[in-house]
Amino acid sequence: MQTLHISPNKRYLITSDGTPFYLLGDTAWELFHRLSREQTLHYLDTRREQGFNMIQAVMLAELDGLTVPNANGDFPLEQDRDGVYDPTKLCEAYFAHVDYVIAEAQKRALYVGLLPTWGDKWNKLWGAGPEIFTPDNAFLYGKLLGERYHTFDNIIWILGGDRPLTEERHFAIIDAMANGLRAGDGGKFPMTLHPCGAQSSSAFVHDQEWLDFNMMQSGHGRPSPYCFDMLAADYSRTPTKPVMDGEPCYEDHPINFDAGNGYYDAYDVRLAAYRNLFCGACGNTYGHHSIWGFRREDERSAYFPNNWETALHRPGAENIRIYADFITDHPWHTWTPMPELVIDNPHNAAFTAAAVTEDTVYLYLPAGVGVKLDMDNPPFQPTSAILFSPQDGTYDENAVQLCDDGFVTLPGRAAGRYMDAVILLRR
Repeated sequence: MQTLHISPNKRYLITSDGTPFYLLGDTAWELFHRLSREQTLHYLDTRREQGFNMIQAVMLAELDGLTVPNANGDFPLEQDRDGVYDPTKLCEAYFAHVDYVIAEAQKRALYVGLLPTWGDKWNKLWGAGPEIFTPDNAFLYGKLLGERYHTFDNIIWILGGDRPLTEERHFAIIDAMANGLRAGDGGKFPMTLHPCGAQSSSAFVHDQEWLDFNMMQSGHGRPSPYCFDMLAADYSRTPTKPVMDGEPCYEDHPINFDAGNGYYDAYDVRLAAYRNLFCGACGNTYGHHSIWGFRREDERSAYFPNNWETALHRPGAENIRIYADFITDHPWHTWTPMPELVIDNPHNAAFTAAAVTEDTVYLYLPAGVGVKLDMDNPPFQPTSAILFSPQDGTYDENAVQLCDDGFVTLPGRAAGRYMDAVILLRR
């Protein structure tokens, strides 16, 4: 595999030979902690076949990651004589398993978005903790990891771990860990930060030299900022840095954290994925509520309605295959976001994401409802229109009507939830 880098225009990632690379991630936070090797291979094989190219996983995991051993019975850190976990003393058996997983991912051309720790280990705002990091040991821990993993090619460092930086010591810890990673790997791997819900890394560390690209978490709550507004804010920041949504709403996650509200489904997954794509993201991460923690059958509940093996094949995950093929077939890295192309484009559930190239306008209609375009805005006058279905990956050259007054409609096609559509207007 080739290592990843930032493109010259600072908008997306590229491989070592300069090929644009769109990150298609999955949140597998507890992968190192809860799965056996056999289960891990099944998970990696499935995600690779579905079109994913990155797996996000945590070394010091959220679910009692320090005090409960991994599936092999190994703990990650040694304790000092006072029983305090020491991040400068790694337990070899545990990290040998991490090595194995990363190596197996590399064999499958999967990058690993590698979190050194979950955020409760440096800011126990909620969760199990305990807080074990100081600026001094965070640097040493980062350096140990950088030195250990610099021989791999498939790593992206992700700091943070779903917690905000609210105190001076939080910034000091994160900066120290980032600098330690850089000291250990020699700057080989790109680096970002995973924030808490409805926030972006840009709110905390955008100007830090070590932050190569921004990661936002549009999250699982309503009301919350729309992903397209969050993405547009980061896209327009200076200095310019790529941005991706590293945690949109999980499939089968209770809406606003309450099962009584129902669950996010494949349609919600597509909404975030295509809106992020057309708004200029350098990547998008899928997630399933029963997979991030690898919930077993005996852990199913109204809050976690699936076991992880079943969840691997939920409709939203299968739709990623279609999304990946669409990205492969179109020059996404050349797009310019242009939502203003849609007249009276509302910043609500009806928002139409739009992007343009020299010869194509791309529109994502969230409910398949037609829109009116400002025909003075695109760089050309469209002469043909094609419908792409995000549900099944088919194209239809006869489904779209392009009117002289700028209206784009889908005559004879039902509209509403689940009827989202991509429209390609050609020169």
